[in-house]
Amino acid sequence: MRILTAYQPPSEGRAIVAGFDVVEESLEVRRRVGYLPETVPLYMDMTVLEYLDFMAALRRLPNADQCVDEAIQRVNLGDRVESYIGNLSKGMKQRVGLAQAVLHKPEVLILDEPTIGLDPVQVVEVRNFIRELGQDHTVLLSTHILSEAQQLCNRVLIINKGHIVAEDRPENLQARLAGAERITIELAGDSDGAVDVISGVKGVLTVEPISDGVFEVEITPGQEIRPAIVRALTRAGQDVVEVHSRGVDLEQIFLELTRSDNKAKGKHQLQKKKKE
Repeated sequence: MRILTAYQPPSEGRAIVAGFDVVEESLEVRRRVGYLPETVPLYMDMTVLEYLDFMAALRRLPNADQCVDEAIQRVNLGDRVESYIGNLSKGMKQRVGLAQAVLHKPEVLILDEPTIGLDPVQVVEVRNFIRELGQDHTVLLSTHILSEAQQLCNRVLIINKGHIVAEDRPENLQARLAGAERITIELAGDSDGAVDVISGVKGVLTVEPISDGVFEVEITPGQEIRPAIVRALTRAGQDVVEVHSRGVDLEQIFLELTRSDNKAKGKHQLQKKKKE
């Protein structure tokens, strides 16, 4: 991320951001990138407004006052502009960092662990703001909170020891690693005989009781057989309370792909996807 933001030169290779080389045209890259590092570099003895005015001056923005006002409104800091940054909560400091990152309306926004250390309410606010930013900017988000990536990102790269082991949309990664689809079925009342009924439906591979009246069913991928299962259970006198899919989440995918014995497997999957 430091290379892509022109903070650090690459030791080898080449990186292009918004059409500009990070080494040969680093100033052009910096004009088009907004960056929120994990530890936000703030001046604690400045007020919010002083800090944003200072950042606008550093960037030599021609309409600095307007840009500052718009950034303040975007991150909902209007009532804290006269507060000293050192007196702000962690969440408010994160907002100030986001404000400086969008101050110059960059084409690309790079965020490193943007919700780390925030309370649940602040996490929701920042995530909603990132979704809004994604409508107007290209957002590159680095996070170890994989549920966050699953909620926010429409494309995911999983990196293990400096190597990309997977790159795809979250739902495609799930489909590639899930193999057979799993669904959970919950029944009301007496569920005796339900295993035999479910097993008799074409496309069902396995049925496993996981608690009273609740079963995990493995079905052939690509087939929608839930209605057939419900009909079979209803004909057998079973009351179906709920049927829902149990997908593979990104945490499971990450663990699967970053195990040392699966590194080669991950590369193979990536190469296969590229060929397709």
